[in-house]
Amino acid sequence: MMVERERDEGEAMAVNRPRQEGEGAEAAAAPAPGPAGTGEKVEGQRDDGERDDGEERKEKSEEEDEAEEKKDKVELEEWSEIRLAIAELSPISRRGGKLCTSPPTLPFLGLSHLLLQLLDKIGPTMAVLRLDVQRNIERLQELYLQDPSKYSTLTAMVEKEADDGTVRKADSCARAILWLTRSMDFTVALLQRLEKEEEEEEEEGSDQQSLAQLVEDAYKVSLKPWHGWISSAACKIALKLIPERAIFVGWLMGENQSYSLLKVEIEKLVQLLQPFLDDIHAMLAKFKLDRLKST
Repeated sequence: MMVERERDEGEAMAVNRPRQEGEGAEAAAAPAPGPAGTGEKVEGQRDDGERDDGEERKEKSEEEDEAEEKKDKVELEEWSEIRLAIAELSPISRRGGKLCTSPPTLPFLGLSHLLLQLLDKIGPTMAVLRLDVQRNIERLQELYLQDPSKYSTLTAMVEKEADDGTVRKADSCARAILWLTRSMDFTVALLQRLEKEEEEEEEEGSDQQSLAQLVEDAYKVSLKPWHGWISSAACKIALKLIPERAIFVGWLMGENQSYSLLKVEIEKLVQLLQPFLDDIHAMLAKFKLDRLKST
């Protein structure tokens, strides 16, 4: 009994004695007891002022996704057919505007698809020309996919048909290359006239030519010399349904772009595209295909 009494008195003294300096801080810093009284932190429990790592990572990931989405949207709005064409041509050009190799097939097909988009912007009035362009693209794609390595250049395609004796046939890839190239000649002529007309109006305040007039002028120097009376008649009818010039220019500029920037890009595109087309014309001339006409 004496032993138990002494122990009780000792415990009472320990409970009631004054705390030593620093002892309260240590107690405050000690972790709250867990369910088993082990002092472990309960799952999900946070100390004051401490952020949960999982929640912080989640918020950061959401912010990054939102920023990436905005960036993609801005880049998409800033792209235009002209910028895409410049991107297609830039890797294959070199100083002086000459190509590093024989005219490559893939960039030519990429430019041809952009030509379709340009014709779509002019409107349904260009449906006949657009259909011809689409068929010619499909013809080249079909041969290219048979052996992408072998037909990586336009010259290889024409040489294959020359060896087969089919190079001058109506459905040959050589003719498809010829007419796609002439359609791009039309595009260059139209963009040059459009840029020149806008510049003259800014300097002199002269009257505007309609888009129909500009398209007709471009057609006369690019496609008309090679069209027969059927094709010429179809194009003549198409010219009557072309949209207003201001609308067309707005489509070319796209979002978040000024006309001054469009003018610079047109000049850059022509600088890259014209040597490319010249090389293709020279290649076709070697096979005596450059003077072929349609009906």
